[in-house]
Amino acid sequence: MSEPIRLVILGRQGSGKGTQGVRLAEAYDIAHVSTGDMLRAATAAGTPMGLEAKVFMDRGDLLPDDVMQGVVAERLDQDDASTNGFLLDGFPRTVGQAKALADMAPLDLVIDLDVPREMVIERMAARGRVDDTPEAIARRLDLYDEQTRPLLDFYGDQGLLVTVDGVGTEDEVEGRLRAVIDAAHQPS
Repeated sequence: MSEPIRLVILGRQGSGKGTQGVRLAEAYDIAHVSTGDMLRAATAAGTPMGLEAKVFMDRGDLLPDDVMQGVVAERLDQDDASTNGFLLDGFPRTVGQAKALADMAPLDLVIDLDVPREMVIERMAARGRVDDTPEAIARRLDLYDEQTRPLLDFYGDQGLLVTVDGVGTEDEVEGRLRAVIDAAHQPS
């Protein structure tokens, strides 16, 4: 049995993290843990967590660290993620969350999927989600720059960060991502 692969994918909202996360999870037989998908499903189902999350999401705000950490910890404890590994998409978003994640599971690689801000604004406006109002998009991108970009330094200092160009076709971007994952996950 191969070693589990534990990955985090970072990048602005609209950079293609979700699309690539699904593709990579399938290619490596690991769990795609998308906090955005989990929160949108909980909101649509009207669960208590979903109703609490909706208040923050409607404003374009990030959820408090303790809420997100609890959701992610529960998901990483499930068999598929603990046995095969995972790709985290949407968590961590702050250095505090990254420190909490370090206590949950060791990471093999953190990928920054780099797409220019102007391009992600166009992509997000085109996908037509209810929570993708121009104001909410601008707020989320500003929050990313303020709160999430420090993660690049945090993971860079640990030697875990690789930046991958996220501009191109889905296949081109997936090829770049797989190359850096394969290089980082060589059997010892």
